[in-house]
Parts: sequence; structure tokens; C-alpha cells
Amino acid sequence: MRRDQARADPYDLPRQRRGITPQMHGRYPDYDVLEQQGHWDEVTRRVVLERVHDVPETRFFDPAELDTLTAFADVVLAQDSDPRIPAIAFVDEKLFTGGRDGYRYFDMPDDDEVWRIVARGLDEEAHRRGADRFALLGVEEKLDVCHRFSSGELYGGAWATLNVSRAWGLVMRYLTQAFYAHPWSWNEIGFGGPAYPRGYSRFGSPHLQSAEREAWEGKEAYVRDPVRDTKRRGLE
Repeated sequence: MRRDQARADPYDLPRQRRGITPQMHGRYPDYDVLEQQGHWDEVTRRVVLERVHDVPETRFFDPAELDTLTAFADVVLAQDSDPRIPAIAFVDEKLFTGGRDGYRYFDMPDDDEVWRIVARGLDEEAHRRGADRFALLGVEEKLDVCHRFSSGELYGGAWATLNVSRAWGLVMRYLTQAFYAHPWSWNEIGFGGPAYPRGYSRFGSPHLQSAEREAWEGKEAYVRDPVRDTKRRGLE
């Protein structure tokens, strides 16, 4: 992937007209998954709404780490304007409460230490480029650092203490989990949210009109095929 191909442009997508998506653009501009909350059971509804209204306070990362990692998350999640999903806040909560994914690579430190090493490594890359910390780099330089991180091409200093490729996979796993657990991302991708206890009535019923989509799910309003477009842009 060339550096000039690193970003997909969300601004040719429709403006969101109902609900909220990151940056208020999306393929489902008239869909708001939170309008379906009356169909969810009480526990599910509380959990989902807390992700919007009760963003956890930062307790694991120190202020410098938080500044660096928030800037990093904004780049890799392509969030360059508000509203943003506060993915790092949910990562912080998971680390503070001891949450893990149930496995660890033999050649990697514990997940909390990986995150701290990554924060140091990103700031060291910024120092090499004449900035005090990663958050102060320009957009293109941030993209270049992230591209090199994703390719395992960062060396020395903090990066010498871990497997860089595995570190990339770990932090992206945490970030994408946090991002796609949030209802704003559900609006962006047209996900209908929890189907319990309502269930799917059209699944396996090809004789029904629009059998692939329940009546309460979002309707796409953008014709470009995302898989083909991603391949064309070299963004895989």
C-alpha cells in the first residue's frame, strides 16, 4: 500500500440524517439503531445505552499516554472530526479492570505493558521526526508511522522490546472491539443491533420481499460496492 492510498475518503458518503455516526457520514443516512431500543430486553438496553451516555473515565493510562494513544486511535480508526467514538476510553476501562481476551503470545508481555510500550514507541518516532510527541505530528507523518507500525517496520528503542507485528495486531484488536461495540458504528454499517428477544423473522425465507433484510434494519443509500472499492483503492 502506498502512503497516498492510506486513507479512504468518507466525505463522498451521504450526511447522516437520523442518529449519529462517526463524522456524521455513512451508507445508511436514515437509520438510527437506538430507535429500536424498545425491542431490547432491559439488561441489553442498559448496556448499549451506557456506551453512549456513560463513557468511562480514564484510570489506566496517564495523561501523556492518553494523549498519544488517542491520536493514534483517531488515525487508525479514520476519525478525523467529531463526533468520534471514544475507543481509547473503553480500552482504558478494559485494561484497568483486568479484562483480557483469554490468550497471550509466548513472545509478548502482558497486554497492559504492550499498550504502554506502544505509547512510548509512538512518541519516540515523533522525536525522530522533530516533534515532542506523536499527537503533534502532521497528518501525513502520523499516517506514515502507523503504516510502518502495521508493516512491522519500526525498530529500536521501545520497539526492540516486543514483536512489533504482534503488537499491531493486539492494539488493533482492542480498538476494533471498542469501536464496533458502539451503536454509532452500528449506524455506520447498518447493523440492526441486538435481535433478542425479537429474533429474525425473515431469515431463511427467500419468498419474502427483501428477504435479506428485516423491516427494522437499515436500508443502504450508497451504491458503490465497499469490497470492490477497497480493492480498487489498494486499502486492503
